[in-house]
Amino acid sequence: MAAAVSAPLLRFHHHRCRHHLLPHSSSPPRRYPAGSPRGLSSISFRLPRSTTTAAAARSTASPSAPSAAAAAAEAEATDAVSAQAGSDGKGEEERVVLPTNESSDRLLRIRHTCAHVMAMAVQKLFPNSKVTIGPWIDNGFYYDFDMEPLTDKDLKRIKKEMDRIIRKNLPLVREEVSREEAQKRIEALNEPYKLEILEGIKEEPITIYHIGEEWWDLCAGPHVESTGKIDRRAVELESVAGAYWRGDESNQMLQRIYGTAWETEDQLKAYIHFKEEAKRRDHRRLGLDLDLFSIQEDAGGGLVFWHPKGAIIRHVLEDSWKQIHLQRGYDLLYTPHVAKAELWKVSGHIDFYKENMYNQIDVEDELYQLRPMNCPYHILVYKRKLHSYRDFPIRVAELGTVYRYELSGSLHGLFRVRGFTQDDAHIFCLEDQIKDEIRGVLDLTEQILGQFGFRYYEINLSTRPEKSVGSDDIWEKATLALKDALEDKGWEYKVDEGGGAFYGPKIDLKIEDALGRKWQCSTVQVDFNLPERFDITYVDSNSEKKRPIMIHRAVLGSLERFFGVLIEHYAGDFPLWLAPIQARILPVTDNELQYCNEVASELKSKGIRAEVCHGERLPKLIRNAETKKVPLMAVVGPKEVQARTLTIRSRHSGEIGTMPVDEFVSRIQLAIANKSSSL
Repeated sequence: MAAAVSAPLLRFHHHRCRHHLLPHSSSPPRRYPAGSPRGLSSISFRLPRSTTTAAAARSTASPSAPSAAAAAAEAEATDAVSAQAGSDGKGEEERVVLPTNESSDRLLRIRHTCAHVMAMAVQKLFPNSKVTIGPWIDNGFYYDFDMEPLTDKDLKRIKKEMDRIIRKNLPLVREEVSREEAQKRIEALNEPYKLEILEGIKEEPITIYHIGEEWWDLCAGPHVESTGKIDRRAVELESVAGAYWRGDESNQMLQRIYGTAWETEDQLKAYIHFKEEAKRRDHRRLGLDLDLFSIQEDAGGGLVFWHPKGAIIRHVLEDSWKQIHLQRGYDLLYTPHVAKAELWKVSGHIDFYKENMYNQIDVEDELYQLRPMNCPYHILVYKRKLHSYRDFPIRVAELGTVYRYELSGSLHGLFRVRGFTQDDAHIFCLEDQIKDEIRGVLDLTEQILGQFGFRYYEINLSTRPEKSVGSDDIWEKATLALKDALEDKGWEYKVDEGGGAFYGPKIDLKIEDALGRKWQCSTVQVDFNLPERFDITYVDSNSEKKRPIMIHRAVLGSLERFFGVLIEHYAGDFPLWLAPIQARILPVTDNELQYCNEVASELKSKGIRAEVCHGERLPKLIRNAETKKVPLMAVVGPKEVQARTLTIRSRHSGEIGTMPVDEFVSRIQLAIANKSSSL
């Protein structure tokens, strides 16, 4: 036997958190309609084209330039290599659209059949291996085996055996059998995991798929007609990982083989190109290379250490976030990281969210709890005094650090951590204010995300699920208010019927990065549950106590995760206003060092992040600045000292020219104010 219980019987779809910098502009963003609840209709991404050559770079060197400029041109010529757009903003981009399981039934069938073919190949090569499950996933398929650990060499052998099976063009034949017959056949093959799977299948009859007469598996389909329908050149085995049976760490550790499969070889090549570009932008590697952050295992997994350069970017993010919120009528809060366990009982977190919370802390015979969310704290602030209907809307916001219990195997750089800071806000309002408040949140979201070049959105409106709290009337009013706000904004959206939270409808917004990947960041949720649990009220115009509406809202999501998205979006090449070091001052020799230090002090006094680097030949100093992705370099030679000027070089635009220090400061300040990528 061998093989995969198909997704219709047992779904194990993975939802993965999946860049040419978009210029800052005031033009309205283009929005994509949200995908269906099952997924997007296509994978759309941008692949940068290589445009810069060493020969072209050398042609920019000017032998008659002043000493500082000549040295800068020499550095550009010697360091110019073929560079991809997106890492430094140069070049063009090419949009590539690949099919998905949702848009192409043929692709889904190919991937499902590949999982079976791989399992058949594994059991031919490793007869003692035991099969478990093997579903299709977003970009391919995987299969879990109970067997000895596999190596990269083993993967090559398995792929060759798969190719042989594909070339045989074996038919895939569906057979219906009784539960008793299926059990008999599985026991004959001594496949214990399949017996367990069979017990969980409630439908009758049991379906089996055969590959020729050599191999079969419990499966509900669908599959291609024969293995020959698979293009073996469009299939690749990618990696091996450990996975616990049923996802339970108390169960047997299995060997999971990941593969990708496409309709054509060209699609596979495009996907590989995309993966390579994504790997080049991996925030974990860039975080180390650029000294932005680290995860210190001596302190524990999933706990982020922000290094000076990463911390200054966070400071800029937080400062901008606070200014925008204050301008839009929010009050800022700071609340504790722990609270009595009783608070989390009232909120319902201990009943419904306990598996994501850390163990309680005994403090003088009273139990306390690290907070997993900020909502109850903001409600307590609301409850500190009696409110009138005239007070509404009340908007409070906090950059609040929360703590979530995560297994070590699920941790992933900045994307999945144990402690993180949410950009949390809550709005307390009247029923007839919901629409305007939601519209205000959408405007604020666009303003904040637009600073970073995010102008491509995918939006879902999720409505009332079967199990919910609140009256029909308030659900209808709240859902209509969310729809009206989206339509007033002119944003296209997809309705996810029944996909809302039990406590209210919601809007989820995904941003599209420079590679075209979608990231869930922003959410707006109406809540009818917590106001009831905490019994929050206000006094209406008739002096009667009423329950206010509560709106949860986040724009960035968590600072840690959003920072990871930014690193990959920019490929570590942050725009001038956000760069940790905005200008690096480079003396041709140490004779100019005193003047360079004076210039650095002047820039810092004007709020510009600047530093002096020396001790190497100028070409190497420039190359080092390029490697560290410093946006601006101010080169200083004897002529610059004498004239009290600077020769400015941009990482993106090359030589800019020679100018007085005051002009350089003014141009940087203007670029920062406009949130520009460069001068």
